[in-house]
Amino acid sequence: MGYEIDAREQYQAALKAGKKQYREDIHNGNYPYLQVLDEILDGSMIAGQLSLGLLEIPSKMIVGTKTAGRTTAFASNFMPLLSEGSEFGAKWMQLCSAHLSDEGIRDPIKCYEYLGRFYVLEGNKRVSVFKSYGAPSIPAYVTRLIPTYSDDEEIRSYYEFMRYYPLTKLYQLRFTQPGSFPKLQTALGYEVNHKWTEDEKRVFLSGFYNFETAFNRLKNPALQVTAADALLVWLKVYPFDDLRFRAPSDLTAALQTIWQDIGVLVKEEPIEVSTEPNETEPETNFLEKLKTSVFPTKSRLKIAFIHELTPRKSNWVRSHEVGRKRMEAALGDQVETVVYMDVGNAERADTAMEDAIKDGAQVIFTTTPPLIGACRKAAVQHPDVKILNCSVSMPYTGVRTYYGRIYEGKFISGAIAGAISRNDHIGYIASYPIFGVPAGINAFALGAQLTNPRARIDLRWSCVPGDHLDEMKEMGIDVVSTLDIPVRDWESGNWGTFKIKPDGTTEILASPYWNWGTFYIKLVRSILDGSWDSLNSSPDGQRAINYWWGMASGVVGIKRTNAIPAGVSALAKIIQNSIVNDSITPFHRPILSQDGVVRNDGSRDFTYEEILNMDWLCDNVDGGIPEFDILTPKGQAIARLQGIYRDDIPPEIEGVLL
Repeated sequence: MGYEIDAREQYQAALKAGKKQYREDIHNGNYPYLQVLDEILDGSMIAGQLSLGLLEIPSKMIVGTKTAGRTTAFASNFMPLLSEGSEFGAKWMQLCSAHLSDEGIRDPIKCYEYLGRFYVLEGNKRVSVFKSYGAPSIPAYVTRLIPTYSDDEEIRSYYEFMRYYPLTKLYQLRFTQPGSFPKLQTALGYEVNHKWTEDEKRVFLSGFYNFETAFNRLKNPALQVTAADALLVWLKVYPFDDLRFRAPSDLTAALQTIWQDIGVLVKEEPIEVSTEPNETEPETNFLEKLKTSVFPTKSRLKIAFIHELTPRKSNWVRSHEVGRKRMEAALGDQVETVVYMDVGNAERADTAMEDAIKDGAQVIFTTTPPLIGACRKAAVQHPDVKILNCSVSMPYTGVRTYYGRIYEGKFISGAIAGAISRNDHIGYIASYPIFGVPAGINAFALGAQLTNPRARIDLRWSCVPGDHLDEMKEMGIDVVSTLDIPVRDWESGNWGTFKIKPDGTTEILASPYWNWGTFYIKLVRSILDGSWDSLNSSPDGQRAINYWWGMASGVVGIKRTNAIPAGVSALAKIIQNSIVNDSITPFHRPILSQDGVVRNDGSRDFTYEEILNMDWLCDNVDGGIPEFDILTPKGQAIARLQGIYRDDIPPEIEGVLL
């Protein structure tokens, strides 16, 4: 009898599974048989075909048959629908006996692949037998049908898959987010163009299978994210080797800690921008202040500040330290702060985060974008700690980011520059091509145009080599805007917007500045009074929070000097007051970009998302946004984290994976 009894029992089980699938499909209104590729495609949908030779293809991606043939002999899951006594059943059981014997099923199937799914030309019953035993892969001769290119999201995603497929030869790796594969290479410790060895593929698949199993256990069918997409989120926090050695229950629990960030991947607006503080609480009256001084509040927060450098090395850190001390003075016994400085690499940053939490910190402020990696790890391990990073456009639900709408001050500086310049050319030295900086350039250009309709802005970048100020002096430019002051009391050097006198000396006119003390006071008060939790109540679920407050909140200010004529200074004050009370907004006006596109016909204001993500420049700006390759090393490091084109930059093996 050999394996006949086992084969018959296997067929009976497969037939039962097939009939169950058939009933479910009918009940749900789905087609109950195998998909037929010839019925899906027409000639215009195919640009060509390519023989891929003999491969091991994932059995779960075999979804149908090339031609109609015996389609109705199978349910949609490839399980049989014909009776055990049929000729079909007899042949199926013969194949099953061969599979169970030492001989095995030797002949590979033949199939066509279209958009990552496989359709069988020869070997439907072999596929059915293999699938009935839960075989993860099946040997097949594969012909790829290349779809005609279009802007359809699935087609664009597939073309990206075809670019990296030769490096892995793995169909299991399908991403929905552009630029994901280079990030995976980096996360695994490979160069971007590294070709995987057979051993590397084996090791990867052993971990990926465990991850995919846990992912499918948690995934809602409506979530349009692949396991490969989710893996990249995992690798921002956990090492890949964890996937191979964690127990299934532990792996599932760990995956749940990052599940909200996985869901954010497919949101059209993954970041909720908080543009003004929530100040619904009334000011504390005299009696309440007296009561607090006699009976100190029991609500006391321990707050850690983590700085990449020291105030001596960094004016940026100095500005945050000024803000921390002001917050301490304002909130008194309600807060206790501790400071960690000079944590300039990933290991020291991770250690500082853990030390702060072990020491009882309930809130942690990290003051530069490169610390986002340490924030992400700590947020996953310690979800009860409130963690913030001074940056913008970071789509992580466990870490809130904060910055200032400095473009409002740039608009005022531009108006001052346009009024004071003796000619129509004004210099502008920008910092880095990162989120929010093009908005500052454009706001300055529009402000200059407000007071001088002929004004043109000569744009240079401090992150591109060159002596830009000397070049501007040689061009006869007499007003220049450069890096802003970190705090109001700043006095040394050329900063903000300044005038170049005929003898070559400079005279400071004005500069926006950050008032981090105001931000820290208001943010900490929101934690103390409970309004912290009022954000992120969107109906579509959790989103990342980005605080982006402006002049009305007091977080952004502008310093004007006595070098500005009285009339111009008065005008600047009027514009500032109008921005604060929202009667003037810098971008609510007709705007034409350098490429001739009408960005605003003057009938509306831009959304904050549009402003933050600007990647174009106004038509009165001469100069462009520099390419990544010409930036200084520091500029490249910052652009990787916050650059407006960061998703197109090949990642580095060393560094934060975004």
